[in-house]
Amino acid sequence: MLRGKGIYIWKIQHCENGNVNEIVDKSTEANFSHLLVKIANGIYSYNYDWKNNIDLVPPLGKKIRQTEIQFWGWHYIYGEQPIKEAHKAIQRIRELNVDGFIINAEGHYRGKYAAAKKFMDILTSEITDIPIGFSSYRYPSYHPQVPWDEFLSKCDINMPQVYWLRSNSPGSQLEHCVKEYQSLEFTPPIFPTGSAYQEWGWSPTAEEIQQFLDKAKSLNLKGANFWEWSNCREKLPHNVWETIRDYTWEPTSKPPDDITESYVEALNTHDPTQIVALYQDNAVHITSERTVQGLPALKGWYSSLFRDILPDATFSVSTYSGTGPTRHLTWTASSSNGRVQNGRDTFGLYKDKIAYHYCDFSVSP
Repeated sequence: MLRGKGIYIWKIQHCENGNVNEIVDKSTEANFSHLLVKIANGIYSYNYDWKNNIDLVPPLGKKIRQTEIQFWGWHYIYGEQPIKEAHKAIQRIRELNVDGFIINAEGHYRGKYAAAKKFMDILTSEITDIPIGFSSYRYPSYHPQVPWDEFLSKCDINMPQVYWLRSNSPGSQLEHCVKEYQSLEFTPPIFPTGSAYQEWGWSPTAEEIQQFLDKAKSLNLKGANFWEWSNCREKLPHNVWETIRDYTWEPTSKPPDDITESYVEALNTHDPTQIVALYQDNAVHITSERTVQGLPALKGWYSSLFRDILPDATFSVSTYSGTGPTRHLTWTASSSNGRVQNGRDTFGLYKDKIAYHYCDFSVSP
């Protein structure tokens, strides 16, 4: 999964005059972990020179793969022809050999629930070897007709567009965005996209960019993106690009794991003994179906989880929050028996161990 900084590329020819060497050199200098390149629009390939019949993406992808930067593709979809759009996505993913794929669905997809399900069913039946992400509005509550569940239930990462247009509050807007997405049924890990563009005379400041990145890190998110390269490089003050470039995502020394991270690491061992070592002797574990108390009962519950409910599962932290005696955790899992995209737990801690644990999740195909 992604970690660190990335930036969207919309039109390759408008980025460093289309010079792929310059694009990748500047990406390396900025310590980007990934680039997100537009590869399709609706049912058509994108960043394609139709006049000269030249695909502009492969040379850039080839150059990116010579570095440690991940090469992701993104696709704006409309929902009028979801079957054709899904097949175009699959075609571009395969021919370009991208490391990850982002679905960009916005206003054109309002109310198109059946189309979203059809698109995702076709896409995920064919694409199983790379992560799939979703990019849309920052506040789901403002756009209730977007098929949030249909998309997010089958995505591995969520990249909401936290664009603080005509304001100067990126930190509070990002925090609000994360809370809204955490309240949805499906909560894949959040990897937000911030403003690095000019529109209607408005543009972000370097200080706002710094605030956005600092807030993302303080919320325990794995990284952040920006929209978009040509706008940022050509239209914004130089110090905006410089702030993104010079921001160090990883701390100089890794702090001790929070108990939420230790818990998910223990889950991935599939060893109930390691997991119950994180609990108090008389800890209570609560689900919608049962309540158990004490380490022997807890060990039995986790044995059943790995044997019957999520065999061979891989677990990931989406987000966590809280300090002192309380933690709130969202998580995802993928197993031979299905996927969890809506794991939502609360820990109550005593002497750095779990005293009570409320756990809620569902398994989908």
